[in-house]
Amino acid sequence: MVLIDRVVPAGLASIGEIAEQTESGPFDGLWVTENRHDALLSLALAAGRTSRITVGSGVAIAFARTPMTAATAAWELQNFADGRFTLGLGSQVRAHVTNRFGMPFSEPAARMGEFIEAVRAIWRCWSTGEPLHFDGRFYRHTLMTENFVPSGSVAPPPIFLAAVGPRMTAVAGAVADGLLAHPFLTLPYARDHLLPRLAAAAVDAGRSAGSVVTAASVFVATGGDEADLVLAEAAVRSRIGFYGATPAYRPVLDHLGMGDLQIALNALARAGRWEEMGALVPAELYREMVVHGRPDEVGAEVHRRYGEVFDRVSLNAPYPLAAETADEVARSVRKSARP
Repeated sequence: MVLIDRVVPAGLASIGEIAEQTESGPFDGLWVTENRHDALLSLALAAGRTSRITVGSGVAIAFARTPMTAATAAWELQNFADGRFTLGLGSQVRAHVTNRFGMPFSEPAARMGEFIEAVRAIWRCWSTGEPLHFDGRFYRHTLMTENFVPSGSVAPPPIFLAAVGPRMTAVAGAVADGLLAHPFLTLPYARDHLLPRLAAAAVDAGRSAGSVVTAASVFVATGGDEADLVLAEAAVRSRIGFYGATPAYRPVLDHLGMGDLQIALNALARAGRWEEMGALVPAELYREMVVHGRPDEVGAEVHRRYGEVFDRVSLNAPYPLAAETADEVARSVRKSARP
């Protein structure tokens, strides 16, 4: 049966309460995004306020970090969470990596594959005592003394990778434990491109086709009454428009014959006209990307669309979604999954 997760923004002021609510509800896991706040910092609080659910970064920006800083934080979190942590990584785009984070950016797919391999080499050093010697094209880690080896005996966490395009999807298939499908996704694109490429890359790397866990982040627009639904739809449309402006996500639009929409949305983004983006999202695109309706309707539809395609499904609501409403959706998914 598909696992049901909740995805929420990071933030120390609210994450503890959200984590407790998620733990006490019908969810299997909690993923924390990284926009205005540090996801891994928030996950330390989430791990401390839970004991049952999986907690993971959805995603932490890999290229804003080095493999050593990512490996250290993830090791600490995995041990603190008693083995319930998942390190979800994403690349971000060049402008943010170079101009916001001040970090290098080149060949993102190749760099990401090496980043993950470097993190695992560091963990092997700490787990087995073998010398640290990772000398790659982008990263070099060759020094580790006993004074800097962290404590902890829990196995290293799984690494999930966010991917949309073919190259990053191939990296996920080759070296990651799981794929985090971006919410800017349609089920036809996933079936025709994303999942077949993932399976093929896994096989090419000597792994089984189903060895990589697949996790979908699904836009849901729901609420307790009609007014809530109107606000939810506006927020989701705005987020779709924001993502749709990104050139890297254009293949999803091309698959629907809507590639020109990316150009129009990008023009609005360059002009700083963010509030106008949602109005450009066509009804067809909204229907393909969003599960819309009352909580019980949304849960049933999430299961119908994604329940037998992905291993995990997270409810992505880019607006304030009441905990009891989120719980109702998740219970409806579970109810729909029963034979």
